[in-house]
Amino acid sequence: MDAVLSLPILIGLIALALAFDFLNGLHDAANSIATIVSTRVLRPQYAVAWAAFFNFIAFLFFGLHVAETLGTGIIAATVVDPRVVFGALMGAILWNLITWGFGIPSSSSHALIGGLIGAGMAKAGVSAIVWKGLIPTTAAIVASPLIGFLLAVFLVLALSWILVRRMPFAVDRTFQRLQFISASLYSLGHGGNDAQKTMGIIAVLLYSQGHLGSNFHVPFWVVITCQAAMALGTLFGGWRIVKTMGSKITRLTPMQGFCAETGGAVTLFGATWLGIPVSTTHTITGAIIGVGAARRMSAVRWSVANNIVIAWIITIPATAAIAALFYWISGLGA
Repeated sequence: MDAVLSLPILIGLIALALAFDFLNGLHDAANSIATIVSTRVLRPQYAVAWAAFFNFIAFLFFGLHVAETLGTGIIAATVVDPRVVFGALMGAILWNLITWGFGIPSSSSHALIGGLIGAGMAKAGVSAIVWKGLIPTTAAIVASPLIGFLLAVFLVLALSWILVRRMPFAVDRTFQRLQFISASLYSLGHGGNDAQKTMGIIAVLLYSQGHLGSNFHVPFWVVITCQAAMALGTLFGGWRIVKTMGSKITRLTPMQGFCAETGGAVTLFGATWLGIPVSTTHTITGAIIGVGAARRMSAVRWSVANNIVIAWIITIPATAAIAALFYWISGLGA
């Protein structure tokens, strides 16, 4: 690819980024709807429409700090060129398809981060990495599921104590209604954090080609397009992963579903306002494990959770390797 792209190639790379955003919504649909589906509050087809709507309107509630982090805070903006973007997106897309095929709820966010690291280092070595942005992001790999876990445990224990004298049937009816709120908040947090990652990729691509002037920013048309692509992906759903998240880790009651979604949503809101691109998958998984463990440790299928953790560990190095390979392949015809 040339340093200055022709319009068709630029459009093609933007389309590839939006394809990743669509797959992100498809892959991560389970994050937003697994609990509300598994507790039978909403049928799957209604749940995905509900989640997609809140995914789309998320830009109305959050700034663009996460997009700025992805655009300039993982690898240096001066390193980014079309080959780096192509390699990063291909690494993330292929990893999403592999994990989706096996029903593994891996992180689309960390797949993209790994892709950026791999393609950036393939071009410029370790000097490509912006450590002040990467260190908090990688720290959030551990922190986000842990915070989701702790918040969910606290909520379950507090509500169980408050509602100890209530009839189980009445409690379930109440929290079936409240899950509409908690699922909406989680979908809002999901759309607010995840869609911004693709915004950052498209914006830094445009910036590298001189289309944004001297100051990096995210054009409004990029914001709307990315939110729409993610919402559309969520609308199509990812049923393999919904099954894993909603029932294979632990069985959920409506109250537990509410606690998991609320704990996850609070974590996502905080991370998005701080501009940290966290994994929505990690966050909700930690919260679901938390509500199961609060009931009893044996309620969690730890073998399933262990497989998910292994996928988390290998996501960044795997996508980095794939991205570096595609960076190299894209230069063969140059």
